[in-house]
Amino acid sequence: MAHSAIQLYTLRNVDEPLESLLEDIGDAGYEGVEFAQRVHEADLDAVTAALDETGLETVSAHVGLGAIEDDLDDTVEFYRALDCDRFVVPWLDAERFESEAAVRETATRLTEAAETLADRGIDLCYHNHDHEYELVDGTPALELLAEHSDAPLGFEVDLGWVTVGGGDPVSFLEQWGDRVPLVHVSDAEADRTPREVGDGVLDVERCAKAVRESDIEWAIYEHDEPEDPMASMRGGVDVLEQF
Repeated sequence: MAHSAIQLYTLRNVDEPLESLLEDIGDAGYEGVEFAQRVHEADLDAVTAALDETGLETVSAHVGLGAIEDDLDDTVEFYRALDCDRFVVPWLDAERFESEAAVRETATRLTEAAETLADRGIDLCYHNHDHEYELVDGTPALELLAEHSDAPLGFEVDLGWVTVGGGDPVSFLEQWGDRVPLVHVSDAEADRTPREVGDGVLDVERCAKAVRESDIEWAIYEHDEPEDPMASMRGGVDVLEQF
């Protein structure tokens, strides 16, 4: 079974201090959190105190590739205060995946960033959306990225977005599972409208089985546009029990 965590982007619109949200997340039963941009606006001392009090583990943080390439020292220092040893690049534009040459360039860039971070004791993963499943010479761009990149670069596979993009997340896990330490458990309609997990296109049962069989370390709940973020957060714990 994977450990349970939540991507804090899910709660970005909740009018509550981040340290208070962490207490709510711990009370709901999660084991860890994945930080998003909002943490830069928070009281860092209060956040670290809340992590200690709740016992929540810092699973990872979504960090832009530009911050890694252009502001490495400050970025590493900031997240070390949160006991964070894994960064995830959350997004690269579709043009970075529109041809094999573009994918090769992206793979080189991400691999170099991963190697730089590895020297500092930090892992790097790439998080997909649906546009990485556009076909490039008949092959999904995300699969080409995996082929043309090397460890230590890993992947945070967003199961819902892979499905929306027309791909099969289970197939990706079967082929590249040794480079996938964590997954996002999300869901959406075919038209990209986010939904609660189980209400969209995701085959939850099949994906949960694959995550368990692949020994994925963390399953991270995310809902991009929840109607009631706190209710979605609490329901996410039940969803992740399958993983």
